[in-house]
Amino acid sequence: MKELGAGSTVMMTECASLQFVSPFAFEAMQKVDVVRLASLSDPELRLLLPCLVRMALCAPADQSQSWAQDKKLILRLLSGVEAVNSIVALLSVDFHALEQDASKEQQLRHKLGGGSGESILVSQLQHGLTLEFEHSDSPRRLRLVLSELLAIMNKVSESNGEFFFKSSELFESPVYLEEAADVLCILQAELPSLLPIVDVAEALLHVRNGAWFLCLLVANVPDSFNEVCRGLIKNGERQDEESLGGRRRTDALRFLCKMNPSQALKVRGMVVEECHLPGLGVALTLDHTKNEACEDGVSDLVCFVSGLLLGTNAKVRTWFGTFIRNGQQRKKETSSSVLWQMRRQLLLELMGILPTVRSTRIVEEADVDMEPNVSVYSGLKEEHVVKASALLRLYCALMGIAGLKPTEEEAEQLLQLMTSRPPATPAGVRFVSLSFCMLLAFSTLVSTPEQEQLMVVWLSWMIKEEAYFESTSGVSASFGEMLLLVAMYFHSNQLSAIIDLVCSTLGMKIVIKPSSLSRMKTIFTQEIFTEQVVTAHAVRVPVTSNLSANITGFLPIHCIYQLLRSRSFTKHKVSIKDWIYRQLCETSTPLHPQLLPLIDVYINSILTPASKSNPEATNQPVTEQEILNIFQGVIGGDNLRLPQRFSITAQLLVLYYILSYEEALLANTKTLAAMQRKPKSYSSSLMDQIPIKFLIRQAQGLQQELGGLHSALLRLLATNYPHLCIVDDWICEEEITGTDALLRRMLLTNNAKNHSPKQLQEAFSAVPVSHTQVMQIIEHLTLLSASELIPYAEVLTSNMNQLLNSGVPRRILQTVNKLWMVLNTVMPRRLWVMTVNALQPSIKFVRQQKYTQNDLMIDPLIVLRCDQRVHRCPPLMDITLHMLNGYLLASKAYLSAHLKETAEQDRPSPNNTIGLVGQADAPEVTREELKNALLAAQDSAAVQILLEICLPTEEEKAKGVNPDSLLRNVQSVITTNTPSKGTEEGEDNLLCNLREVQCLICCLLHQMYIADPNIAKLVHFQGYPCELLPLTVAGIPSMHICLDFIPELIAQPELEKQIFAIQLLSHLCIQYALPKSLSVARLAVNVMGTLLTVLTQAKRYAFFMPTLPSLVSFCRAFPPLYEDIMSLLIQIGQVCASDVATQTRDIDPIITRLQQIKEKPSGWSRICKDPSYKNGSRDTGSMDPDVQLCHCIESTIIEIINMSVSGI
Repeated sequence: MKELGAGSTVMMTECASLQFVSPFAFEAMQKVDVVRLASLSDPELRLLLPCLVRMALCAPADQSQSWAQDKKLILRLLSGVEAVNSIVALLSVDFHALEQDASKEQQLRHKLGGGSGESILVSQLQHGLTLEFEHSDSPRRLRLVLSELLAIMNKVSESNGEFFFKSSELFESPVYLEEAADVLCILQAELPSLLPIVDVAEALLHVRNGAWFLCLLVANVPDSFNEVCRGLIKNGERQDEESLGGRRRTDALRFLCKMNPSQALKVRGMVVEECHLPGLGVALTLDHTKNEACEDGVSDLVCFVSGLLLGTNAKVRTWFGTFIRNGQQRKKETSSSVLWQMRRQLLLELMGILPTVRSTRIVEEADVDMEPNVSVYSGLKEEHVVKASALLRLYCALMGIAGLKPTEEEAEQLLQLMTSRPPATPAGVRFVSLSFCMLLAFSTLVSTPEQEQLMVVWLSWMIKEEAYFESTSGVSASFGEMLLLVAMYFHSNQLSAIIDLVCSTLGMKIVIKPSSLSRMKTIFTQEIFTEQVVTAHAVRVPVTSNLSANITGFLPIHCIYQLLRSRSFTKHKVSIKDWIYRQLCETSTPLHPQLLPLIDVYINSILTPASKSNPEATNQPVTEQEILNIFQGVIGGDNLRLPQRFSITAQLLVLYYILSYEEALLANTKTLAAMQRKPKSYSSSLMDQIPIKFLIRQAQGLQQELGGLHSALLRLLATNYPHLCIVDDWICEEEITGTDALLRRMLLTNNAKNHSPKQLQEAFSAVPVSHTQVMQIIEHLTLLSASELIPYAEVLTSNMNQLLNSGVPRRILQTVNKLWMVLNTVMPRRLWVMTVNALQPSIKFVRQQKYTQNDLMIDPLIVLRCDQRVHRCPPLMDITLHMLNGYLLASKAYLSAHLKETAEQDRPSPNNTIGLVGQADAPEVTREELKNALLAAQDSAAVQILLEICLPTEEEKAKGVNPDSLLRNVQSVITTNTPSKGTEEGEDNLLCNLREVQCLICCLLHQMYIADPNIAKLVHFQGYPCELLPLTVAGIPSMHICLDFIPELIAQPELEKQIFAIQLLSHLCIQYALPKSLSVARLAVNVMGTLLTVLTQAKRYAFFMPTLPSLVSFCRAFPPLYEDIMSLLIQIGQVCASDVATQTRDIDPIITRLQQIKEKPSGWSRICKDPSYKNGSRDTGSMDPDVQLCHCIESTIIEIINMSVSGI
C-alpha cells in the first residue's frame, strides 16, 4: 500500500538517470535515414545498435543500389563502436536450439507449476544473476535473459490481471542495463513467435526500468509502435490512476509517445476508443498543449475534454466522468496527479484571458502582466471571447456532468470571467448568454454578498446594453430576450422551464435542483424584473424582422408567448394586439416553430378572461381592416398581378388565426354564454373576401418550409369549410399542378398572354354569329395557370347563359368546363356564386335575384333552380352538380355552426331550473334532431330533383327516348352477339345528352350514398318512379346497400311501398346475385304468399299486377327459387279462378291451363305448343280484374319456362 500511494512518478523517478531514445533518433530509425543516424551522438547511437547491427549483417530484401550505399554507410558508422562486437557475438548463436530449449522449459514449468526453480535454459546458478551475466559468454547471456523474461511472462499470464512488481537483478543493475537491453532486443527480433512484442511489453511493466527497456525495444523495432501501444491500452485498466499498475502503464505509454510525438494524438484516440486509461489521454493532451505554440484560440485540452463530456457517446462520457469523480475522492490530490495537472492548466488558461485578476494565489504560474488597479469591469478582449465561451461550457460540463467541485480559486476566477463584459459581436452575445445560464445552473459559485452584488450589477448592465448589442452585432436573437423570458418564468414559478432553457442554451443535459434557483428568483422578481416591468418592457421590444426558423436562439416572440400564457398583459391592462400583428407581418419561410403556439395562446387570451372576477380582462382581437390589409394584392382578380406587400407566410398565418379564432369561438360558446360574454365573430363578408383555397394551394407547394402550418390549415378547413375539401377537387389539382402544367407553360405563346378579359367578352358577344374567336381565346386560356385565370372568371361565368343556345359547339362547352374546373382550385366560393347567378332562368319582365354566398349555404337547392336547358347540357350540368355537392356540404357546416352560436338561447332560465333538473339537456337534443331532420330533408329533396331530371321530357318521349329502353338496349348489346336493328338504335340512344346527364347524376348520387347511407334509405322509403329503377340500380354502384333495408321497406303498411320494394329488389337481384340477395328474395316471395291470403280482390289486383314480372327476375337470378315461385303463381291463379268460378259459369280456358299445370307440371311443353298460345288468342275483352290477373300469371309462367329452356 505504501508503494501504491507513491504516485504515478515511480517509473519516472526510476528512469530519471537513464537516457531515452530521442524523437529525432526514432524518426531516423523509422525512415532508415542514414544521414540522420550518422549525426547522432555516441550515447544516442548506442541505444539503437541491436537493430543497426542486424540491419548491417542480415541479407536484405532490398537489392537496390541505393540501399547498398546506405548499408556501406551503416557499416562505416558501426566500425568505430566497440559494443558492436558483443552484439555480433549474440547474433552468432544457434537460435533454433535456443528456441527448442525455451519451449521445453515452458512445458516443464506448466507441468510442475510456475514456482518451480528448475530450468532447462540455465543450469544451477553458482552466483547471483548479475554476476552470472557478467561472467557468461553470449549464448549463456541469451539464456539468462530469456529464462528471466519467460518467468515474468508466465507470471503475468497467471496473475489474472492483478498487478505485481517483480524484482530482478538483471533489469535493475545500472552497469549491465545496456548489455541486457541488447540481449532483449536480439531475442525478440530472432524469436518473434516465442516472444511476441506485445507480451514482452506487458512483462516489462512489472520490472524496474521497464519503461526504458520498452522504449529501446520499440526503437529497435519502430514498425511495432502502434501495435505495442494498442496492446498496452487494450490490456489496461478503465481507471489508471487508481492502481500502481495503471500509473506504470500510463507512464510507459507517455515515454513511448515522447519518443514518437507525431503519434501521440493517435494513441490518445486509442484510449478513447477502448475507454481505458483516461489519465493517459489527459496526460498526452497536456504534453501536446505544452508543446504547441501559444495562441489565442481554444487549446487542445479544452477541445479534448469538451469532446469527451459533450459528445454523443454516452459510454465515453460515463467513463471520463468516473475518472473525474474518483480523482476528487482521493483525500490528498498531489501535483503528480493527472487530474490536478489538468485543473491547474485549465485555470491558467482561464486566468490568461481574464481582463482582471483578483487573486494572486497562482500568479507565479500564470502568465499575466497587468496592473493591480485595473478596473473590475474591464472588457473582455475580442480575440478571447470564443475561447472564454469554450472554457465556460467546459467548466459547465465538468461540474454538471462529471461532478467536479470547484475550489475557491476556481469559483472566484470563473465568476470573474462570467461577469466580464465582452465586445458587441455575435460571439459576445453568445458568451453573455452562456455566462447567464451558468450563473443559473451553478448558483453556488456566488457565495458572498460582494459576489452577489457583482452579479446584480452585471445583470443590470445586460439589461441596459441589450439593445446596443443587438443593433451592433447584427444578431436578432440577443440575450435581452433570454433575460425577459427567465424573468417571466420566475414570476410564474415555472422553474422546470428555466432548467430546460438553461440546458438547451448550454447544449448539455445537466441536473439542476429547483431549490438552487430560490435566491436567483428573489433577485429577479424583487430587484431586477418586477412583473409590471417585464410586461411593459416586452411590448416595447421591437419585433424580429423577417422572422424565420433560420433565426435561432431566444427571441422576443418567446417572451411574448410566455407572457401571454401567464396572462400578464391582461392582468396589467397592456395591449399586445399591435405587437402580435406586426410580428405576423414580419415573417418569412421557413416558418419559425413558435408562431403557431403564439397564435393559439393569443386566441385563448382573447376569448378566456384571466380570472372569473374580472371577465373583461381579455386581449383585443385583430380588426377586420387589418386582416384585409394583409391580403391586399390577393383579393380581387385585377389586383392579383400587383406586387404583394406581405409575404405568403404572413397571409397563411393570418388565415390560420381567423380559422382558429372562429373554431375556438364556437367551441367555447356555452362557457362564454355562462359568463355573459359575447366576443365578436368575424363577418361572413370578410371570410368571403379571403381567397382561402388559393392560399391553401400556395401552402401545399411550401409544405417543407411551413412545418405544421399546412396540415393545421387542412384540419381547420375540413372542420369549418368541408366544401373546400372535396376529394375530386384535390385530384383535379394534382392534374393541374403536375407535369402537364410544365408542358403547358412551354407551349404558352405571347398571343395567349395578351388576351384580355375585355377581348373575351367581345368574343362571347359574337357567339350567335361566329364561334371561332371564342374558341381560339379559350383554347389559349387553357395554357394559363390557375392564378393567371382569375381575371377572366367573371367574364366566363357571366356568359355561360349564352352557351345554352342551340348550335354552340360541344368543344366550346367542354373547354369552358375545363377552365371552370381550373378556376375552382383557387377561387371556388366566389366562382360558385357568380355561376349560380349566371345560370338563372331568363324570364322576361322579371328581375333576376342576385344570390349571395349566405343564401346558397342556407338553401343549397337554389343551385338546381337554374335554366332548364342546363339539365340537357352535360358540361354545364357537371358544373351544376359540383356546386350542388359543395353547397350541401357547406350547408351542413353552416347549420352546425349556427347551432353552436345560438346554443345559449335554449338554456333554461334560473327560475325554471327547479323542475328541469333531469331535463337540462332536452332542448339541445331537440335542436340537434331538428338540424339533422332539416339536412336529411334537404339532401333527399336534392336527390329527388336529380332523379326527376333523369326522366325524359315530353319532347324526348315523343322522339322515343326512354331510360328503360336505354338500359334494355345495353343489356341486349351485352347478351346478344348478333347485331340487330334494336342494338343500332340503342347505340344512338346512348350517345344522347340525356344519357350523359344521367351518368353524371348517378356519379353524384353514388358519392352521396357512400358518404351517408341514410340518404339512400330515406330516398327509397319516399320512393320514385319505377321507370328509373333500371337506371339507378345499374348506374349507382352503391345501390347494393339497399339490400340492408328492403326487408324493412317490405314490412311497411303502405301497398305502394311494398310494390316499390319488390320491384327494386328484382333489379338488385339481377345486378347483385349474392347470398344476401337470395335470402331477401326468398323473404319477398314469402311475403307475397302471405299477402295473397289477406288482400281483398281490388288490392290483390293492384299489388300483383306490377309485382308479378319481378318474379321472372328472381328466377333468372336465383334458379333455386323456381319451385317456390311456381307454387306461388299457381296459388294466385287458384285464388283468382275460385273468384271467377263463383261469378260466372263460363270458365275461362286460362283456368283450365292453370289446373293442368297444377295437376301435371311436366305438361308445360304441350301448353307452349297450344295453338291458342301460339296465335295469341286471349280474352282481352274481359274487364274482370281476376281474369286479367290470370292472364298476367300465365304470361309470367310462360316467360319463366321459356327462360329456363333458353338457359338464361
